[in-house]
Amino acid sequence: MGKKFASQGDLTEKKTTFTEIGRGLYAFTAEGDPNSGVIIGDDSVMIVEAQATPRLARKVVECVRSVTDKPITHVVLTHYHAVRVLGASAYGSNEIIMSEKARAMVEERGAEDWDSEFGRFPRLFEGHEEIPGLTWPTTTFKDKMTVYLGKRKVEIMHVGRAHTAGDAIIWVPDEQVMFTGDIVEYHSACYCGDAHFTDWPQTLQNILAYNPAAIVPGRGDALVGHDMVAKAIASTTDFLESTYKPIVQVAARGGSLKEAWDACRQACDTKFADYAIYEHCLPFNVSRAYDEARGIDTPRIWTAARDREMWEALAQ
Repeated sequence: MGKKFASQGDLTEKKTTFTEIGRGLYAFTAEGDPNSGVIIGDDSVMIVEAQATPRLARKVVECVRSVTDKPITHVVLTHYHAVRVLGASAYGSNEIIMSEKARAMVEERGAEDWDSEFGRFPRLFEGHEEIPGLTWPTTTFKDKMTVYLGKRKVEIMHVGRAHTAGDAIIWVPDEQVMFTGDIVEYHSACYCGDAHFTDWPQTLQNILAYNPAAIVPGRGDALVGHDMVAKAIASTTDFLESTYKPIVQVAARGGSLKEAWDACRQACDTKFADYAIYEHCLPFNVSRAYDEARGIDTPRIWTAARDREMWEALAQ
């Protein structure tokens, strides 16, 4: 039996919080597990990020029902990863929104990603028997779309490649609040297995240009206030650059994947070892960074078999 994924040993239930970060805007967080967002309009509710299973999604619904009885009419998914999307059926929404690129990634690699993530995160997939299948959007957009929840305007946009090629952000201009998915993290490692390292820092700057008063990141606490937002974006940028730059140097001299791993650990361990899911993310991050540094623009599809091969080669 090979060495288990770091996340397979994380079986402790996380404490959830439900925090109002603006008028009718909430962050559902869970100690480094995937976050969800809630946008309450005049007559309906939008959910941002569906969670991994209907079981987890019902925890979000319970929180929503503690503050409003308005119907949940829209679910927005910032990208295609299984831990973000497979709980969508629990909301009973007729509108599920993704970027066109994210939908294409569901078609291209959604089944493989589900199988892969199921093996990596057993706790998050408790109750997986209820998942009806892959989550497909009813509505897609290329660059930007606007949804009105009554008079409340919500802008859904693609502002650059980052965590994946199809990431969306959600902007609520009346409160200057943004939901970024995994483009921004707070005291959590970035998962970079499908990332675009070269583009991601600029995408973070594109987010910062909106001057958000608050952000719900992909993982970690809600970021309230301009100082906290700037701190989290700077930390996310530092994580990405600290991961990628030493690996670029290894690749440039023809070094091996294992040498890239060693260089990345030397640069990152002292700064980020206490971040949520750090040990889990690191081999996937190194593998993708090594590919990108060698000119592979489109991330290779992760499969359960490839996960295991990579993990056993690097996570010694």
